[in-house]
Amino acid sequence: MSPAPESKQDRRPPYQHAADELRRDILKGRIKPGEQMPSIRELQERFGVANMTARSALNVLRDEGLIYTIHGRGSFVADHNVGGEPSGNYTAPAWYLANKHESSGQARQGEREPDDAETVEAAGTTLAEVLTALRDEIRVLSADHRELRREVEELKAAQHPKS
Repeated sequence: MSPAPESKQDRRPPYQHAADELRRDILKGRIKPGEQMPSIRELQERFGVANMTARSALNVLRDEGLIYTIHGRGSFVADHNVGGEPSGNYTAPAWYLANKHESSGQARQGEREPDDAETVEAAGTTLAEVLTALRDEIRVLSADHRELRREVEELKAAQHPKS
């Protein structure tokens, strides 16, 4: 990742730069749903960042619902083709859109913080899109929760076989 010119230096943390680039790779189809994300070590080398910085970038994408992690196996791209729509129509979760101004430095000292409606409007997102994104995020979390519960039950059954 090449540094920005000094006059336009972006003050966002390195993990956000890495997350943005990975997000672009996912949304442009360079990394497809179901494919494994690069390892932490590969991300460290690619972006020239520390271990925790690479992990933080993956955490951002996980929180957005773009990836999921399987302990001991790695992170994988989630199926973000909601309702058959192409991946280019992905809408970030509402909490991400609402906090986007903080990471981009839009709120300056002495200015009032925009309320949620203003933030959503500034992001070019309608309330319906935000609600749809929230619904989709809840569906993904619910499916993940069901899968984890099933895995826990299988592990319990494997540890305590019935005689």
